[in-house]
Amino acid sequence: MCFSEPVSFIAGGLLVAGGGFASWKALKINKRYLPIALMPVMAGIQQMMEGHVWMGLNGADSSMVWWGAMGFVFFSWFMWPLWIPFGVYALEPPDSRRKNLLLIFALTGAALGLTLFVPHIFNPDWVRVHINNHSISYEETMFLDYLIPRWATYAIYVFLLVMPPLLSRYLHMRLFGLTLIAVLAIVWLFLTYAYISFFCLLGGLATIHLI
Repeated sequence: MCFSEPVSFIAGGLLVAGGGFASWKALKINKRYLPIALMPVMAGIQQMMEGHVWMGLNGADSSMVWWGAMGFVFFSWFMWPLWIPFGVYALEPPDSRRKNLLLIFALTGAALGLTLFVPHIFNPDWVRVHINNHSISYEETMFLDYLIPRWATYAIYVFLLVMPPLLSRYLHMRLFGLTLIAVLAIVWLFLTYAYISFFCLLGGLATIHLI
């Protein structure tokens, strides 16, 4: 989490526990819910990775900072644009006309996620982490910066996260999409100094109502 190492691990543990319970229920009741039920688990693991970033920063351990940050952005840039569309796709019943469109969203999210994340493995200096106003700021170079403006990358990313839940036939998923829009607005208006960290924190907490 943005504020401190203990809070990151506590929040992560609660999300993993809640998501684990939801996943167990999904397996018993309806396996189509499992990808959605796993979202709090992944959000919790992401917060724990940020806890390790805090540990590295507090201990001046650059190696821990790097792999903790890489774990964090793995979820930010790869998993979320893939998993949110895939989760909505899996939830839709087999006869839904939306399934093909949602599958396209998931495949596009996977392609975007790989393009955003993989180059950082080979360019460790692209990930720069520091504390800004008691929060963790991730300042990164992205491969797509050489092809399109950064705002366009963000626009595609946000579209892939928000639109699939809004297309769902299920009310709780549409509400989740609206929650993500509210999170984006809050981060854009008040929390731009550590926007990646805050967006993932608030978006992760937004998965609680999916439990």
